[in-house]
Amino acid sequence: MGSLTQGDEEVGSSTFSRQAVSFFIHIALALGSWLALMCAGYALNAPAIPQFLIFILSFLIPLAVGNIFVRFRQDDMAPLVWLIGLIWMLIISLWILDMPTGPNECFQCDATEKLTRTFFSWPRPSGLIDDDGPFLGTWPALALVGYAIGAKLALKEPADKKD
Repeated sequence: MGSLTQGDEEVGSSTFSRQAVSFFIHIALALGSWLALMCAGYALNAPAIPQFLIFILSFLIPLAVGNIFVRFRQDDMAPLVWLIGLIWMLIISLWILDMPTGPNECFQCDATEKLTRTFFSWPRPSGLIDDDGPFLGTWPALALVGYAIGAKLALKEPADKKD
């Protein structure tokens, strides 16, 4: 085994930089498609649109965008954006669990009820974070997961891995 040369380090650094930029481009595409959906919903009178429909569309629209984008430009980093969705959901969950409760703010809720009522407004909204839990936590994370699934479905297996 030989030692790494200066050229090998530059190639590794270049590859890492390219992967990082690609990863952030895919995150921007996933969240951008979701934000476009939110803007379209706002233009169409958002209060009249059921939250369940927004939930489904927050998954399907980024899934389609990820699938279409990766069909034209194959990239192994695209299916990994779900990790950012998971991390985002965990950050928001921690923030919600640290919030105090009171009248009109999930009074006497346990941890599970705090999260389900905030993220899914089920059986009714929690009152925490101004009832924006789905908008701030659930839908963007779901958009990133949908994009990752769509990208994975469009990603072609390399010829050397096929049997």
